[in-house]
Amino acid sequence: MRWDNLADNPAETTKTGTGALFAAEAVTTRTFDTPEFRGITFHEIRARSIVNRVPGASRMPFEWTVNPYRGCSHACVYCFARKTHSYLDLDTGIGFDSQIVVKTNAPELVRREIASPRWHGAHIAMGTNVDCYQRAEGRYRLMPGILTALRDHANPFSILTKGTLILRDLEVLRQAAEVTEVGVSVSVGFTDPELWRTVEPGTPSPERRLDVVRALSEHGIGCGVLMAPVIPYLGDRPEQLRETVRAIAAAGATSVTPLVLHLRPGAREWFMEWLGRHHPHLVRRYERLYADGAYAPTWYQRRITRLVHELATEYGIGPSHRGTARDFREGGEPQTPPPGSGPTQLTLL
Repeated sequence: MRWDNLADNPAETTKTGTGALFAAEAVTTRTFDTPEFRGITFHEIRARSIVNRVPGASRMPFEWTVNPYRGCSHACVYCFARKTHSYLDLDTGIGFDSQIVVKTNAPELVRREIASPRWHGAHIAMGTNVDCYQRAEGRYRLMPGILTALRDHANPFSILTKGTLILRDLEVLRQAAEVTEVGVSVSVGFTDPELWRTVEPGTPSPERRLDVVRALSEHGIGCGVLMAPVIPYLGDRPEQLRETVRAIAAAGATSVTPLVLHLRPGAREWFMEWLGRHHPHLVRRYERLYADGAYAPTWYQRRITRLVHELATEYGIGPSHRGTARDFREGGEPQTPPPGSGPTQLTLL
């Protein structure tokens, strides 16, 4: 693994004028022989910073993020964040799923950085790169300290997750919501159990994720659903979309925001390999659909968005609005387009 371009190197820091993410001697590699962690390697580091500014060229609707982990045991075959593992000379396939970087000092860094006089209380988004409630969080328990620091400083934040572990932190979320703006979104792109088992093998089932939505709502924490990804030819039939929106509404979601699958470098290769194994008859159709790049054609996105919004209206839930966790969609424009315009493919990073 290549840590050199990320670890502390005084000569390079002087030459480039950029700081390191962590000190090389601070990296500790561990494995745990328990069923939930078998086959996973954890690289524990002490990060130098944790509150990161989103690049200016990004169309994200927020400016600052906190990501306590890199790599994700959810193992979603389409995950756009896979490319980030190549920066460590790790492959973007199995390596992304099983080599997890853990920023063990994340809670203390968050507290220190948001206490700085230079910090002005901007909204912080979490779960926008990899899931902060993936399985590793059950062992490392970084989020309680992070949430407590944000609560203590009344700093607004939002969380996007597929993980049920968020319910462990329900009390601190409630406390934070009393003093600042707190938003939570759960990602549920489909309810088909067979599709889930193959495309999101390390995640809790869609049913369990919707239980999270229900539990949060029952405790007074509004929760939206990012209906992502809608997977062409596998999860986009009208009856599939209807069943998913119906289940989202039944769980008490405050909103539903559809997002069509996008395939960036790193994720694209891994997904297409998976598609060739499980659905070889669809390979050519995908090559045509994504011939122009990472995003499905505008006509396809518009069709999916229209269908989902019509179903959401039918079931009594609406599109997301700015200023809440329901902003976890791709791009900075409102999800409901102004008159005369159509929806566009958006991007998380």
